[in-house]
Amino acid sequence: MTLKSTPTAYGAVAAGLHWLSVLLIVALLASGMLADQASDPAAKTSILAAHAPMGIAILILTLARIVWWWRFDTHPQPLPDPAWQVMTAKALHGLLYVVVLGMAASGIGMFVLSGAGEIVFGGAALPLPDFADFTPRIPHGIGAKLLLALFIGHAGAALYHHFVKRDATLKRMWFSR
Repeated sequence: MTLKSTPTAYGAVAAGLHWLSVLLIVALLASGMLADQASDPAAKTSILAAHAPMGIAILILTLARIVWWWRFDTHPQPLPDPAWQVMTAKALHGLLYVVVLGMAASGIGMFVLSGAGEIVFGGAALPLPDFADFTPRIPHGIGAKLLLALFIGHAGAALYHHFVKRDATLKRMWFSR
């Protein structure tokens, strides 16, 4: 596998950024739901202590992916799918980037406006704020649901291509070829 993509497959950098992003997004969605449901303040603080750095990591990975595609690499040629599927895939990918960046912005906004960063990372002995009192909580909550839906749609489409159409869509994004 080469570092850069070829006309028929994604390169190691693109695949690595993709799969690391997948793992972090799954962990972020799970930890976000756990934090939202946690009633014990100490447990919620512990969950947020993991959730926030993972959010920053996915922000950095997403920006790295954008720069990688913009400056250093090109996507493989699309497989012979109907035009509506190609356009839907491009739209879904674009929305994933927008939602991930929006989630990062709203998460950072919540931490900054609420002062939660000092509590979670600075050891301040204050109770966690009620995040619902801060405007970024609304887009963060909506974004989480939208991200989950887009993630399921993206994974579902990949699995459809792999198991139903039996084409190379999923194989092109894997490491062994």
